[in-house]
Amino acid sequence: MNKQLITSLLLLTVLTLSGCSDQLNLENAATPLAFGIDLDKNDKLQYFSTMPVYSRKKDRQSQQSSGTTNTLRQAKTRQDAFTAGNWQGRNLKVILIGKRLVQHEGWFEMLDVLFRDARNTVMDRVVIVDGKVSELFYLNNVEQPQMPILIRGMVDTKSKKSETYATTVQELHRQFYEKGVTPYMAEVKMTKKDIGLEGSALLNQKGKYVASLNAQETVLLSLLQKKAAPGVSLSYRIPSEPKTGPFATDIISFSASKIKTKIKTSYHNDRFQFDFRINMTITLFERLFTFDVSNEDNKLEQLIGKQMNAEIEKVIKKVQKHQIDPIGLGVHARAFEYEAYKKVEDRWGEAVQDAVINVKLELSIGSMGPVT
Repeated sequence: MNKQLITSLLLLTVLTLSGCSDQLNLENAATPLAFGIDLDKNDKLQYFSTMPVYSRKKDRQSQQSSGTTNTLRQAKTRQDAFTAGNWQGRNLKVILIGKRLVQHEGWFEMLDVLFRDARNTVMDRVVIVDGKVSELFYLNNVEQPQMPILIRGMVDTKSKKSETYATTVQELHRQFYEKGVTPYMAEVKMTKKDIGLEGSALLNQKGKYVASLNAQETVLLSLLQKKAAPGVSLSYRIPSEPKTGPFATDIISFSASKIKTKIKTSYHNDRFQFDFRINMTITLFERLFTFDVSNEDNKLEQLIGKQMNAEIEKVIKKVQKHQIDPIGLGVHARAFEYEAYKKVEDRWGEAVQDAVINVKLELSIGSMGPVT
């Protein structure tokens, strides 16, 4: 009888216990949608956050908090003092990082709490801000969606078109600790009161900002990464075609309906060699000059291919100049030339700069549109 009583009491206790020891009721939580870090003019670490305000008043969409701190964990404690609930990072949409901050090495270590505290989400998008992070957080444009939702939407949408990268916190962590690649992420800039997506920001192995790519250059980098999905759009000027007055009538625009990228890795004379072969079937979307595509499609393919190949080479030269590897050539080198790669693993950027990188591009026009 005593055993049955004890068993019943234990069962009742287990059933009434909370399934999570650190439960937090919704009414006691503060749910920021964006978090930002930057350096002020005195190189002090700044933090920013914004959370939605549920009110019928249209003059204020969100509540902001900011200040200076030594660590991000301390920033959470300070933000709790200015919010009605406990500050939580579980619903963050974006993390905005000022370019001034990433021009210093060692900033990545400051994000330790994002990975160590398991209550934080690791799917929020990491975005570099070309300018002051504070300007984005204190932007109060009632004509636009809330800043976190706007930036998250822009990044996710444009990344599907390979015009930027939806780099998550988890992916950023992988890029920093993967020796065969250097970090890259989306970059935004505010012009007057409008937030615009610039393309992508490139960092070196130590996390220091070194270069940026515009949207079209990012598409080409995605081609080299084998990440470009069908539907990417590109535009080029054809030098052999004349311009009419003030109008740019020498431009052709197209999208890629089929993309196939192959990479061959080899090692000769103490240098790595990477041979890219890119095959694309394209659909013409815009042609502002007269051209007999039906009978001279091969000529037009060569003209487009020449311009595109030249721009790809510029992207590669930029990568080699800064001794970075957003393409992930180190991953291929480690897979196919392991012994040679291990010798230069700790100075892979120098090896990329010295490497021979060849690109062979083959274009074919699949459709010229419903008009001739």
